[in-house]
Amino acid sequence: MNIDTQVGLVVGAEYHCSPNHDERPDSTDITGIVIHNISLPPGEFGGGWIDDLFLNKLDPKAHPYFEAIADVRVSAHVLIRRDGQLIQYVPFHKRAWHAGVSCWDGLERCNDFTVGIELEGCDEQNFESSQYQALVDLIKALCHCYPNLTLDRIIGHQDIAPGRKTDPGPYFDWQHLHFLLTQ
Repeated sequence: MNIDTQVGLVVGAEYHCSPNHDERPDSTDITGIVIHNISLPPGEFGGGWIDDLFLNKLDPKAHPYFEAIADVRVSAHVLIRRDGQLIQYVPFHKRAWHAGVSCWDGLERCNDFTVGIELEGCDEQNFESSQYQALVDLIKALCHCYPNLTLDRIIGHQDIAPGRKTDPGPYFDWQHLHFLLTQ
């Protein structure tokens, strides 16, 4: 997997430009990766609802759950679908709006210095092996391209927003991820 650092995009990934981003305080200060999970509606996979959320096109009438989130302005840098497909929403040198109120190692506003990666999934189901492999390939490419980013700077959303967030959840296998990253 390659990243074009001039434009901050994964080469060959679909790119759906989310309006939900802005400038980082320091575009060279990318020092962490935050892993999330998302499914819309909750527990359902496939379809275009995640796209619609990140592109501000979610129809609040399409599902009862959407009424509460249709006006939320969020994004991630990349979504990894169940089959391992990557969709990028925000260039890496820009600030995606994925972490919200957050703190990591005493630093607040984690969006300022992290890359947000969403896995299509939920807190109640295992993730797919194709997702882990795509995640590992992406993490290795990011660490290669961004010198301040290292393999020991990967964390879950629940760790930077405890009590507010639970993702990537108990079914995300951190031990397996770390094993794959060392291969």
